[in-house]
Amino acid sequence: MKMQRNRLLLIIVLLLAPLGAGLYFYGGTRTPAGQPPLAYLTPQNFAGLKTAFNDAKDDVRLLVLLSPT
Repeated sequence: MKMQRNRLLLIIVLLLAPLGAGLYFYGGTRTPAGQPPLAYLTPQNFAGLKTAFNDAKDDVRLLVLLSPT
């Protein structure tokens, strides 16, 4: 009985894990109200990022870079 329950639990986890990963990576991006949308840094928009960063010198600034490697 316990072996069957463990097997069922394992099957459920194996089925839900890819679903959760898919939602995490492809579920879309939303930002809170009043916050600018998320931006992807490219060579073409780097100057705009630098300007926005420097213009907010009196505020707390946080720059997070994420890399897939």
